[in-house]
Amino acid sequence: MYYKEIKEQLKANPKVWLVTGVAGFIGSNLAEALLKLNQKVVSIDNFSTGHRYNLEKIKNCITNKQWGNFIFIEGDIADFETCNEITKDVDIVLHQAALGSVPRSINNPINTNRSNVTGFLNMITAAKDNGVKRFVFASSSSVYGDSKELPKVESRTGNLLSPYAVTKYSNELYAGVFNKCYGFETIGLRYFNVFGKRQDPNGAYAAVIPKWVSQMLKEEDVYINGDGETSRDFTYIENVIQANILAGVTENKEALNRIYNAAAGGRETLNNLFKAIKSGIEARVPGIKTKEPIYRDFRPGDIRHSNASIELAKKYLGYSPTHTLEKGLEESLDWYVKELRIDN
Repeated sequence: MYYKEIKEQLKANPKVWLVTGVAGFIGSNLAEALLKLNQKVVSIDNFSTGHRYNLEKIKNCITNKQWGNFIFIEGDIADFETCNEITKDVDIVLHQAALGSVPRSINNPINTNRSNVTGFLNMITAAKDNGVKRFVFASSSSVYGDSKELPKVESRTGNLLSPYAVTKYSNELYAGVFNKCYGFETIGLRYFNVFGKRQDPNGAYAAVIPKWVSQMLKEEDVYINGDGETSRDFTYIENVIQANILAGVTENKEALNRIYNAAAGGRETLNNLFKAIKSGIEARVPGIKTKEPIYRDFRPGDIRHSNASIELAKKYLGYSPTHTLEKGLEESLDWYVKELRIDN
């Protein structure tokens, strides 16, 4: 109920939002949601992992008037002058731009650091210099490292397991220091295995849900890393959109300058996830021949189990997830079956 009220308030009093990484999965969904609330959205992407067609998909989901509130700049956040220009006259930054993926960071830590640390520092500095009211940024469940505690509580983390985790933890440290040194308002959101429409199923570093869906629809082999009992708190994109919007506009002073888990608060194994996707696709595509999974070695740097406590976000942000894994998977499969079957 609280989230609905916030959205109505935003419609009545639009703000200027900057979404970085707008051509990516999460960034494009955030921009679409904001534009549907009649907000003005400034955005940036360098298309290193995002796609131009995602901008077209945003356009096709909204009215011409809403599209008129969208400003896109092609640029790289590793360039400070670019960051300085795009943060002018902005109320709230939703910083999503980053090079994701633990394996990618292990293979190329330099590139990951350039985007995720240099780019982050450029963005938060430019936002502070230009008087942006609030800086909301994407962190990651990877910062919990080898902590075996379940559920994961924001104040307790383990030893980091990948360069990607190091970059995300450094973002949190910088945000805290910017508040202490400059009084700058920040909120960090630790994403837990986000999934949903427009998540790219292709490439070496594709997330597990879109990758498996794509492989099953093509009747290809599907691989599970390890024994399949690895578990994750799979979080539907609508929950992450809610967390970002609430973080962007909260007037609760106690909510500021904190890190929150952005998750569903559940936990599912890869084996059970595979079964759910397989049965969902078979129900939607009669006659399709999906294969049983092939198990291979565990992946370096991966956390074994992940399950978030979302009590802090509920308490301070008024966060209340609208989608369980099951509900999110139903909507995602409807979208993927339609989109990927058309593409094929």
